[in-house]
Amino acid sequence: MAHSGSHSHSTHSDNRGNSNKLLAAFFVTATFMLLEIIGGLISGSLALLADAGHMFTDAAALLFAFLAVYFARRPPNNRQTFGWLRLTTLAAFINAIALVVITLLIVWEAVIRFYHPQPVAGKTMMVIAVAGLFANILAFWILHRGSEEKNMNVRAAALHVLGDLLGSVGAIIAAIVILWTGWTPVDPILSVLVSCLVLRSAWQLLKESVNELLEGAPKTLDVAALKRALSLSIPEVRNVHHVHIWLVGEKPVMTLHVQVIPPHDHDALLIRIHHFLEHEYQIEHATVQMEYQPCTGPECHLYQSVASEHHHHH
Repeated sequence: MAHSGSHSHSTHSDNRGNSNKLLAAFFVTATFMLLEIIGGLISGSLALLADAGHMFTDAAALLFAFLAVYFARRPPNNRQTFGWLRLTTLAAFINAIALVVITLLIVWEAVIRFYHPQPVAGKTMMVIAVAGLFANILAFWILHRGSEEKNMNVRAAALHVLGDLLGSVGAIIAAIVILWTGWTPVDPILSVLVSCLVLRSAWQLLKESVNELLEGAPKTLDVAALKRALSLSIPEVRNVHHVHIWLVGEKPVMTLHVQVIPPHDHDALLIRIHHFLEHEYQIEHATVQMEYQPCTGPECHLYQSVASEHHHHH
């Protein structure tokens, strides 16, 4: 049984820079989310409250991204052997459930308001919706300064903020319609449309966090294709089985059994397998068990055709 020890950590200053960006964008978004909640309650605008719900998803995404960067710096210990990275996944799961409930409440209120229109203060709504739009633009700019940084957390957070711009535009359109025509049903209609955006984000967050908590493989990774590619890329590999891949705070972790032709240099073959996993699949943390006897488990038969095709080739 061998274990990869190659971990490429980003530099401390990069981490610090990402932390500062994410924290600044979080404070901008959270401040304007509170402003939209207050403005929505004062003006009676449901579209503003729905947009505040959307900004809440962004603020949460930015906070989780910040915490992920922060907890990634904390060393593992004897009890938390992977460190604290899963904490952000747990928080994302709770946040997603809360968002689904909030969104359903807004949609329910919108249906009631459509049949029983409420007065809406168009001017107040307009001012706050425009301020919200500028807040999103500011948060997006903060996250995109020095965009040469390839941090996945920062990229994902920027996409959240970009999506939120649509919510602010929706609230502005509703305010313009109310100011020009006085037709208040546009407010609940647009609040439902914005709620659909929130629900989409929340559902995505719920699926991803549940998959990670259940130790599912990353959805971007095809396990069957990985087994085939490893068998075909390294001549000594006859069979790949008992593969387990899961995520710990966005980092893929893997264990696998590899049946090989007895090598002249055990360590050199192991290094080639690790190199393949790291460079082809970005898996830096893999535990590989090399075996010389054929696999006898039920899942082994699935790969006999791959193995025979491979040996015919060589």
